[in-house]
Amino acid sequence: MSSLNSPSKPNADVKKVAILFSGGPAPAANAVIGSAAQCFARAGIEVYGMLNGYTHLMAYKDGDVLKEGEAYIRLDKFVFDGLRTQQGICIGTARANPGKALKTPADLDDAEKLAALETVYQALCSLGVDALVSIGGDDTLTTAAKFKLYMDRKPADAKRIKVVHLPKTIDNDYEGIPFTFGYFTAVEMLAKQLRNLLADSQAAGAGFVCQLMGRAAAWLAYGAAIAGEASAVVGLEDIDESWKTTEITIDPETGKEVLGADGKPVMREIVDVSHIVNHMVDVFEARQREGKKGFVAVISEGVAEYLPLSEIEKCVSHDEYVSLKPDAFGHFPVSQLKYSSRLGRLMSEEYKRRTGKSQKFNGLQFGYEIRCNTPTAFDVCVGSQIGVGCYRALCEKGMNGVMISVNSGPEPMGLSYPKFEDLINMDKLRAYQRPIKVGSDMHQLARYLEAWK
Repeated sequence: MSSLNSPSKPNADVKKVAILFSGGPAPAANAVIGSAAQCFARAGIEVYGMLNGYTHLMAYKDGDVLKEGEAYIRLDKFVFDGLRTQQGICIGTARANPGKALKTPADLDDAEKLAALETVYQALCSLGVDALVSIGGDDTLTTAAKFKLYMDRKPADAKRIKVVHLPKTIDNDYEGIPFTFGYFTAVEMLAKQLRNLLADSQAAGAGFVCQLMGRAAAWLAYGAAIAGEASAVVGLEDIDESWKTTEITIDPETGKEVLGADGKPVMREIVDVSHIVNHMVDVFEARQREGKKGFVAVISEGVAEYLPLSEIEKCVSHDEYVSLKPDAFGHFPVSQLKYSSRLGRLMSEEYKRRTGKSQKFNGLQFGYEIRCNTPTAFDVCVGSQIGVGCYRALCEKGMNGVMISVNSGPEPMGLSYPKFEDLINMDKLRAYQRPIKVGSDMHQLARYLEAWK
């Protein structure tokens, strides 16, 4: 057999596949979608690209006919040339989540909580779909796992729909992926902005504090800081337990205590931000001792969840403040909390207290502008391999209930297929999060590159 032979067409039981993208965009999304669809199409398999995630599937009513061009497009008839490097998402995205009501395994016996998944199942059956390919973050992975559990509990004579998941997270924050598509593109764009800011700071004198995406993990903040030559970086992982305390959660709109299911006030964990301020000013002064000009600090947005309410109130306008809604754990939406400016002001005050000198630190927030950036060659390769991997998992290997990952083992760009049950906390029906491990080589790299205090 020649190494140049084309792949053989498998005799698979999958004849129709639905692909959907859920959650926030990521660079190289179209590399994933296009590579997967092209393989299925060449194998003679019909491919339905579901438009805007689960939206139309969840809106399905018994007897409905999902309309082509409205609920889905036929990706097996798509013109793929140029798609892999194209910005955006050719099938759109949304945050509709049919698995949201399921919190524990016991909920799999609750018909009311299963209703949305049943609707999705019926909608896919109406199209004759044999396999579902979901692309998205930890919530979407969890939904895929819930759908698999639901399929497993179907009667023996019911149609089974296979499901595989493709990891999309520029935060790079859940188990089973060394790095996934879009991460390095996002890092590259952020790094360029940080380098620009450093040049500005060196020229004009004012420092910068940049708030970057990353609710549960600081991979994006660390990657951008290292590649962008930032002066300092702090992630949620860096918050020492001794810096934490608790306070009663207050609803900003009503000013009243938020009560839990037990009728008691919800206590939220908070951070004493003075420790972060002191660290940043320590690094700034260390750079001055080295004779360095300019200062750009990076902090991940996840820290915002743990700001005291008194600090949150100073970070946003009154209208924005009263519109904030805490979740069941007392957390507020981090993307709405621009706290970098407040942190910059506190740093200025601390530096003035220490030295008697004035120093300005401007606050900036980066987020939406990086999600649809033109993908780098590396991310196009990773995304393409993940897309091809889902075809190989379903049609060549007959797999079901797995995630497709590009590993970092002995085979560069090698595929791995971790099972859902190894990625999900089955007691809580939640994907395991993967913060940067404090003390790991990636974490310590930033410490070696920063000015030593």
